[in-house]
Amino acid sequence: MFKFTCKAFDYVHRASQSPNHNFYFLEIQPFSSSLKSTQKPPNQHSFAVTYLINSCGFSPEKAHSASKYVKFETPEKPDSVLAFFRSHGLTQTQISNVIRTHPRLLLCDPEKTLLPKLEFLKSKGISSTDVTKIVYASPHFLKRSLEKIIIPSFNLFSNLLQSEEKTLAAIKSYSGLLLFDRQTHVIPNIETLREAGVPNANIMFLLTNQPRAFMTGSDRFRQVVKEVETMGFNPLRINFVTAVHALRAMAKSTWEKKVDVYRKWGWTEDEILVAFKKHPWCMTASEDKINGVMDFLVNKMGLESSLVARRPKLISLSLEKRTVPRCAVYQVLLSKGLINSNAISLMTLLMTSEKLFLEKLVNRHKEEAPELMQLYKGKLDLSS
Repeated sequence: MFKFTCKAFDYVHRASQSPNHNFYFLEIQPFSSSLKSTQKPPNQHSFAVTYLINSCGFSPEKAHSASKYVKFETPEKPDSVLAFFRSHGLTQTQISNVIRTHPRLLLCDPEKTLLPKLEFLKSKGISSTDVTKIVYASPHFLKRSLEKIIIPSFNLFSNLLQSEEKTLAAIKSYSGLLLFDRQTHVIPNIETLREAGVPNANIMFLLTNQPRAFMTGSDRFRQVVKEVETMGFNPLRINFVTAVHALRAMAKSTWEKKVDVYRKWGWTEDEILVAFKKHPWCMTASEDKINGVMDFLVNKMGLESSLVARRPKLISLSLEKRTVPRCAVYQVLLSKGLINSNAISLMTLLMTSEKLFLEKLVNRHKEEAPELMQLYKGKLDLSS
Protein backbone atom coordinates (compact mmCIF):
# COMPACT_ATOMS: atom_id res chain seq x y z
CA MET A 1 0.00 0.00 0.00
CA PHE A 2 2.87 2.37 0.87
CA LYS A 3 4.56 1.68 -2.52
CA PHE A 4 1.31 2.23 -4.36
CA THR A 5 0.79 5.58 -2.63
CA CYS A 6 4.31 6.77 -3.40
CA LYS A 7 3.91 5.80 -7.06
CA ALA A 8 0.57 7.55 -7.21
CA PHE A 9 2.00 10.80 -5.88
CA ASP A 10 4.99 10.51 -8.21
CA TYR A 11 2.59 10.09 -11.09
CA VAL A 12 0.60 13.09 -9.98
CA HIS A 13 3.72 15.25 -9.87
CA ARG A 14 4.81 14.20 -13.37
CA ALA A 15 1.33 14.60 -14.76
CA SER A 16 1.07 18.11 -13.35
CA GLN A 17 4.17 19.08 -15.30
CA SER A 18 2.62 17.88 -18.56
CA PRO A 19 0.74 20.34 -20.81
CA ASN A 20 -2.05 17.82 -20.88
CA HIS A 21 -2.22 17.51 -17.08
CA ASN A 22 -6.03 17.30 -17.07
CA PHE A 23 -5.49 13.62 -17.64
CA TYR A 24 -4.40 13.40 -14.00
CA PHE A 25 -7.88 14.08 -12.70
CA LEU A 26 -9.33 11.34 -14.83
CA GLU A 27 -6.74 8.86 -13.70
CA ILE A 28 -7.00 9.36 -9.94
CA GLN A 29 -10.79 9.66 -9.84
CA PRO A 30 -11.28 6.02 -8.76
CA PHE A 31 -8.75 6.48 -5.89
CA SER A 32 -10.50 9.69 -4.74
CA SER A 33 -13.93 8.10 -4.95
CA SER A 34 -12.84 5.15 -2.87
CA LEU A 35 -11.82 7.54 -0.07
CA LYS A 36 -15.14 9.38 -0.14
CA SER A 37 -17.07 6.15 0.06
CA THR A 38 -15.61 5.48 3.55
CA GLN A 39 -16.71 8.84 4.98
CA LYS A 40 -20.15 9.73 6.38
CA PRO A 41 -21.92 12.66 4.72
CA PRO A 42 -21.51 15.77 6.93
CA ASN A 43 -24.40 17.15 9.02
CA GLN A 44 -26.40 13.96 8.70
CA HIS A 45 -28.19 13.50 12.05
CA SER A 46 -30.08 10.47 13.25
CA PHE A 47 -33.73 10.93 14.13
CA ALA A 48 -32.91 10.79 17.86
CA VAL A 49 -30.25 13.50 17.56
CA THR A 50 -32.58 15.79 15.64
CA TYR A 51 -35.37 15.18 18.16
CA LEU A 52 -33.13 15.91 21.16
CA ILE A 53 -32.02 19.18 19.57
CA ASN A 54 -35.42 20.39 18.36
CA SER A 55 -37.75 19.08 21.07
CA CYS A 56 -35.55 18.90 24.17
CA GLY A 57 -33.22 21.85 23.71
CA PHE A 58 -30.01 19.83 23.58
CA SER A 59 -26.89 21.27 21.98
CA PRO A 60 -25.69 19.26 18.95
CA GLU A 61 -22.76 17.94 21.01
CA LYS A 62 -24.98 16.83 23.92
CA ALA A 63 -27.50 15.33 21.51
CA HIS A 64 -24.85 13.24 19.76
CA SER A 65 -23.51 12.06 23.12
CA ALA A 66 -26.97 11.15 24.46
CA SER A 67 -27.95 9.38 21.23
CA LYS A 68 -25.42 6.65 22.03
CA TYR A 69 -27.68 5.57 24.89
CA VAL A 70 -31.09 6.74 23.67
CA LYS A 71 -32.16 5.29 20.35
CA PHE A 72 -35.57 5.76 18.76
CA GLU A 73 -36.79 6.25 15.22
CA THR A 74 -40.30 7.62 15.80
CA PRO A 75 -41.56 10.45 18.06
CA GLU A 76 -44.50 8.70 19.71
CA LYS A 77 -42.80 7.49 22.91
CA PRO A 78 -40.66 10.58 23.63
CA ASP A 79 -43.61 12.82 22.75
CA SER A 80 -45.71 11.05 25.38
CA VAL A 81 -43.02 11.65 28.02
CA LEU A 82 -42.75 15.37 27.21
CA ALA A 83 -46.54 15.68 27.20
CA PHE A 84 -46.65 13.97 30.59
CA PHE A 85 -44.24 16.47 32.10
CA ARG A 86 -46.16 19.40 30.62
CA SER A 87 -49.42 18.06 32.03
CA HIS A 88 -47.82 18.05 35.49
CA GLY A 89 -46.79 21.67 35.38
CA LEU A 90 -43.17 21.57 34.23
CA THR A 91 -42.07 24.36 31.91
CA GLN A 92 -40.18 23.68 28.72
CA THR A 93 -36.93 24.77 30.37
CA GLN A 94 -37.53 22.49 33.34
CA ILE A 95 -38.38 19.58 31.07
CA SER A 96 -35.20 20.12 29.06
CA ASN A 97 -33.11 20.10 32.25
CA VAL A 98 -34.76 16.91 33.48
CA ILE A 99 -34.22 15.14 30.15
CA ARG A 100 -30.61 16.34 29.96
CA THR A 101 -30.04 14.73 33.37
CA HIS A 102 -31.72 11.47 32.37
CA PRO A 103 -32.19 11.16 28.58
CA ARG A 104 -33.38 7.58 28.94
CA LEU A 105 -36.59 8.84 30.52
CA LEU A 106 -37.69 9.48 26.94
CA LEU A 107 -37.96 5.73 26.42
CA CYS A 108 -40.12 4.98 29.46
CA ASP A 109 -43.87 4.52 29.74
CA PRO A 110 -44.78 7.61 31.80
CA GLU A 111 -48.05 6.18 33.08
CA LYS A 112 -46.31 3.11 34.49
CA THR A 113 -42.88 4.50 35.45
CA LEU A 114 -43.36 8.15 36.38
CA LEU A 115 -46.98 8.64 37.44
CA PRO A 116 -46.94 6.25 40.46
CA LYS A 117 -44.04 8.20 42.01
CA LEU A 118 -45.78 11.54 41.63
CA GLU A 119 -49.03 10.10 42.94
CA PHE A 120 -47.21 8.74 45.99
CA LEU A 121 -45.91 12.21 46.88
CA LYS A 122 -49.36 13.73 46.39
CA SER A 123 -50.93 11.01 48.53
CA LYS A 124 -48.71 12.19 51.39
CA GLY A 125 -50.00 15.73 51.15
CA ILE A 126 -47.39 17.32 48.90
CA SER A 127 -49.03 19.85 46.59
CA SER A 128 -48.78 19.61 42.81
CA THR A 129 -46.57 22.71 42.81
CA ASP A 130 -44.16 21.16 45.31
CA VAL A 131 -44.14 17.87 43.40
CA THR A 132 -43.06 19.79 40.32
CA LYS A 133 -40.29 21.46 42.33
CA ILE A 134 -39.08 18.10 43.63
CA VAL A 135 -38.97 16.58 40.14
CA TYR A 136 -37.08 19.57 38.79
CA ALA A 137 -34.65 19.79 41.72
CA SER A 138 -33.97 16.04 41.84
CA PRO A 139 -34.60 14.35 38.49
CA HIS A 140 -32.84 11.27 39.93
CA PHE A 141 -36.02 10.75 41.95
CA LEU A 142 -37.72 9.57 38.77
CA LYS A 143 -35.16 6.81 38.30
CA ARG A 144 -35.40 5.35 41.78
CA SER A 145 -37.54 2.34 42.60
CA LEU A 146 -40.79 3.32 44.28
CA GLU A 147 -41.10 0.07 46.23
CA LYS A 148 -37.44 -0.52 47.09
CA ILE A 149 -36.18 2.99 47.83
CA ILE A 150 -38.73 5.81 47.85
CA ILE A 151 -41.46 4.31 50.04
CA PRO A 152 -39.06 2.68 52.57
CA SER A 153 -37.09 5.93 52.85
CA PHE A 154 -40.25 7.95 53.45
CA ASN A 155 -41.40 5.48 56.11
CA LEU A 156 -38.00 5.59 57.80
CA PHE A 157 -38.02 9.37 58.14
CA SER A 158 -41.63 9.36 59.30
CA ASN A 159 -40.69 6.93 62.07
CA LEU A 160 -37.59 8.89 63.03
CA LEU A 161 -39.30 12.26 63.07
CA GLN A 162 -42.54 10.88 64.50
CA SER A 163 -44.42 13.11 62.11
CA GLU A 164 -45.36 13.01 58.44
CA GLU A 165 -45.58 16.81 58.54
CA LYS A 166 -41.93 17.10 59.57
CA THR A 167 -40.99 14.48 57.00
CA LEU A 168 -42.65 16.52 54.26
CA ALA A 169 -40.84 19.63 55.48
CA ALA A 170 -37.53 17.78 55.31
CA ILE A 171 -38.26 16.50 51.79
CA LYS A 172 -39.16 20.01 50.63
CA SER A 173 -35.94 21.28 52.17
CA TYR A 174 -33.90 18.64 50.38
CA SER A 175 -35.73 16.49 47.86
CA GLY A 176 -32.73 14.19 47.54
CA LEU A 177 -33.66 12.79 50.93
CA LEU A 178 -35.55 9.92 49.32
CA LEU A 179 -32.75 8.93 46.96
CA PHE A 180 -30.06 7.56 49.23
CA ASP A 181 -29.49 4.16 50.76
CA ARG A 182 -30.78 4.78 54.25
CA GLN A 183 -28.76 1.90 55.71
CA THR A 184 -25.49 3.26 54.31
CA HIS A 185 -25.98 6.92 55.17
CA VAL A 186 -28.77 7.96 57.53
CA ILE A 187 -28.84 5.22 60.17
CA PRO A 188 -25.05 5.01 60.77
CA ASN A 189 -24.75 8.80 60.92
CA ILE A 190 -27.56 9.11 63.44
CA GLU A 191 -25.82 6.49 65.58
CA THR A 192 -22.55 8.45 65.39
CA LEU A 193 -24.29 11.54 66.78
CA ARG A 194 -25.92 9.52 69.54
CA GLU A 195 -22.56 8.03 70.51
CA ALA A 196 -21.18 11.58 70.74
CA GLY A 197 -23.86 12.42 73.30
CA VAL A 198 -26.11 14.53 71.06
CA PRO A 199 -29.73 14.56 72.34
CA ASN A 200 -32.28 12.97 70.05
CA ALA A 201 -34.20 16.25 69.81
CA ASN A 202 -31.13 17.97 68.33
CA ILE A 203 -30.54 15.10 65.90
CA MET A 204 -34.12 15.36 64.71
CA PHE A 205 -33.74 19.13 64.43
CA LEU A 206 -30.80 18.63 62.08
CA LEU A 207 -32.62 15.92 60.14
CA THR A 208 -35.66 18.17 59.65
CA ASN A 209 -33.89 21.43 58.81
CA GLN A 210 -30.64 20.25 57.22
CA PRO A 211 -31.33 16.72 55.96
CA ARG A 212 -28.50 17.01 53.45
CA ALA A 213 -26.07 16.75 56.38
CA PHE A 214 -26.85 13.04 56.70
CA MET A 215 -26.24 12.28 53.02
CA THR A 216 -22.57 11.61 53.65
CA GLY A 217 -20.56 8.42 53.90
CA SER A 218 -20.36 7.15 57.48
CA ASP A 219 -16.54 7.40 57.63
CA ARG A 220 -16.54 11.03 56.52
CA PHE A 221 -19.42 11.87 58.86
CA ARG A 222 -17.64 10.29 61.84
CA GLN A 223 -14.50 12.27 61.03
CA VAL A 224 -16.48 15.53 60.98
CA VAL A 225 -18.10 14.76 64.34
CA LYS A 226 -14.64 14.12 65.83
CA GLU A 227 -13.40 17.48 64.50
CA VAL A 228 -16.35 19.26 66.07
CA GLU A 229 -15.65 17.54 69.40
CA THR A 230 -11.98 18.54 69.19
CA MET A 231 -12.97 22.17 68.67
CA GLY A 232 -14.70 22.09 72.04
CA PHE A 233 -18.37 22.18 71.02
CA ASN A 234 -20.83 21.00 73.65
CA PRO A 235 -22.82 18.04 72.21
CA LEU A 236 -25.82 19.05 74.32
CA ARG A 237 -26.17 22.37 72.50
CA ILE A 238 -27.75 22.88 69.09
CA ASN A 239 -24.58 24.53 67.77
CA PHE A 240 -22.89 21.12 67.83
CA VAL A 241 -25.07 19.70 65.03
CA THR A 242 -24.98 23.03 63.20
CA ALA A 243 -21.19 22.85 63.20
CA VAL A 244 -21.34 19.27 61.93
CA HIS A 245 -23.46 20.43 59.03
CA ALA A 246 -21.17 23.38 58.31
CA LEU A 247 -17.97 21.32 58.31
CA ARG A 248 -19.51 18.48 56.34
CA ALA A 249 -20.48 20.90 53.59
CA MET A 250 -16.96 22.13 52.83
CA ALA A 251 -13.58 20.71 51.92
CA LYS A 252 -10.57 21.42 54.11
CA SER A 253 -9.18 23.74 51.44
CA THR A 254 -12.43 25.74 51.48
CA TRP A 255 -12.25 26.08 55.27
CA GLU A 256 -8.68 27.35 55.02
CA LYS A 257 -9.68 29.94 52.41
CA LYS A 258 -12.39 31.28 54.72
CA VAL A 259 -9.90 31.42 57.60
CA ASP A 260 -7.50 33.39 55.39
CA VAL A 261 -10.25 35.91 54.56
CA TYR A 262 -10.97 36.53 58.25
CA ARG A 263 -7.26 36.80 58.98
CA LYS A 264 -6.96 39.56 56.38
CA TRP A 265 -9.57 41.48 58.37
CA GLY A 266 -7.45 41.16 61.48
CA TRP A 267 -9.14 38.22 63.19
CA THR A 268 -6.84 35.96 65.20
CA GLU A 269 -7.03 32.15 65.15
CA ASP A 270 -8.72 32.23 68.55
CA GLU A 271 -11.27 34.82 67.38
CA ILE A 272 -12.13 32.74 64.33
CA LEU A 273 -12.65 29.62 66.46
CA VAL A 274 -14.73 31.50 69.03
CA ALA A 275 -16.83 33.05 66.24
CA PHE A 276 -17.41 29.62 64.69
CA LYS A 277 -18.46 28.18 68.05
CA LYS A 278 -20.91 31.05 68.58
CA HIS A 279 -22.36 30.99 65.08
CA PRO A 280 -21.14 28.15 62.80
CA TRP A 281 -22.89 29.72 59.81
CA CYS A 282 -20.21 32.42 59.69
CA MET A 283 -17.95 29.85 57.99
CA THR A 284 -20.53 28.81 55.41
CA ALA A 285 -20.76 32.31 53.92
CA SER A 286 -18.90 32.77 50.64
CA GLU A 287 -15.60 34.65 50.55
CA ASP A 288 -17.32 37.45 48.62
CA LYS A 289 -20.07 37.66 51.23
CA ILE A 290 -17.56 37.82 54.11
CA ASN A 291 -15.53 40.54 52.38
CA GLY A 292 -18.66 42.50 51.48
CA VAL A 293 -20.03 42.52 55.02
CA MET A 294 -16.69 43.30 56.62
CA ASP A 295 -15.95 46.11 54.16
CA PHE A 296 -19.31 47.75 54.80
CA LEU A 297 -19.28 47.42 58.60
CA VAL A 298 -15.60 48.27 59.10
CA ASN A 299 -14.81 50.74 56.32
CA LYS A 300 -18.20 52.41 55.84
CA MET A 301 -19.76 52.19 59.28
CA GLY A 302 -16.56 52.44 61.32
CA LEU A 303 -16.98 49.32 63.45
CA GLU A 304 -13.94 47.59 64.90
CA SER A 305 -13.19 44.31 63.14
CA SER A 306 -12.83 42.57 66.50
CA LEU A 307 -16.32 43.73 67.45
CA VAL A 308 -17.76 41.93 64.41
CA ALA A 309 -15.77 38.85 65.45
CA ARG A 310 -17.67 38.91 68.75
CA ARG A 311 -20.98 39.11 66.87
CA PRO A 312 -20.40 36.63 64.00
CA LYS A 313 -24.12 36.42 63.24
CA LEU A 314 -23.69 39.76 61.45
CA ILE A 315 -21.88 37.87 58.68
CA SER A 316 -24.98 35.81 57.96
CA LEU A 317 -27.39 38.75 57.75
CA SER A 318 -28.35 39.88 54.27
CA LEU A 319 -26.19 42.86 53.36
CA GLU A 320 -28.66 44.25 50.83
CA LYS A 321 -31.96 43.43 52.55
CA ARG A 322 -31.04 44.10 56.16
CA THR A 323 -27.68 45.60 56.99
CA VAL A 324 -27.51 48.43 54.43
CA PRO A 325 -31.16 49.62 54.79
CA ARG A 326 -31.03 49.62 58.59
CA CYS A 327 -27.69 51.40 58.66
CA ALA A 328 -29.13 54.11 56.41
CA VAL A 329 -31.91 54.70 58.95
CA TYR A 330 -29.41 54.63 61.79
CA GLN A 331 -27.24 57.31 60.17
CA VAL A 332 -30.19 59.66 59.62
CA LEU A 333 -31.31 59.27 63.23
CA LEU A 334 -27.79 60.00 64.47
CA SER A 335 -27.39 63.05 62.21
CA LYS A 336 -30.64 64.52 63.52
CA GLY A 337 -29.71 63.80 67.12
CA LEU A 338 -32.76 61.57 67.57
CA ILE A 339 -30.79 58.69 69.02
CA ASN A 340 -27.57 58.33 70.99
CA SER A 341 -25.06 55.76 69.81
CA ASN A 342 -24.32 54.94 73.43
CA ALA A 343 -27.98 54.19 74.10
CA ILE A 344 -28.74 52.22 70.93
CA SER A 345 -25.80 50.38 69.43
CA LEU A 346 -25.59 49.58 65.74
CA MET A 347 -25.19 45.92 66.68
CA THR A 348 -28.51 45.92 68.52
CA LEU A 349 -30.21 47.70 65.64
CA LEU A 350 -29.03 45.07 63.16
CA MET A 351 -29.90 42.07 65.31
CA THR A 352 -33.39 43.10 66.42
CA SER A 353 -36.53 41.76 64.75
CA GLU A 354 -38.12 43.60 61.84
CA LYS A 355 -41.23 44.40 63.86
CA LEU A 356 -39.24 45.87 66.74
CA PHE A 357 -36.94 47.78 64.41
CA LEU A 358 -39.86 49.53 62.68
CA GLU A 359 -41.64 50.17 65.96
CA LYS A 360 -38.68 51.54 67.97
CA LEU A 361 -36.72 53.38 65.28
CA VAL A 362 -38.83 54.19 62.24
CA ASN A 363 -42.39 54.73 63.41
CA ARG A 364 -41.38 56.32 66.71
CA HIS A 365 -39.58 59.16 64.87
CA LYS A 366 -41.90 59.56 61.89
CA GLU A 367 -42.81 63.14 62.87
CA GLU A 368 -39.21 64.34 63.36
CA ALA A 369 -37.92 62.32 60.39
CA PRO A 370 -40.86 61.54 58.07
CA GLU A 371 -38.46 60.48 55.31
CA LEU A 372 -37.27 57.43 57.23
CA MET A 373 -39.90 55.00 55.99
CA GLN A 374 -39.43 56.07 52.38
CA LEU A 375 -35.66 55.82 52.75
CA TYR A 376 -35.90 52.37 54.32
CA LYS A 377 -38.32 51.02 51.70
CA GLY A 378 -36.23 52.53 48.95
CA LYS A 379 -33.14 50.68 50.12
CA LEU A 380 -35.13 47.47 50.35
CA ASP A 381 -36.50 47.97 46.83
CA LEU A 382 -32.98 48.35 45.49
CA SER A 383 -32.13 44.92 46.86
CA SER A 384 -35.08 43.23 45.15
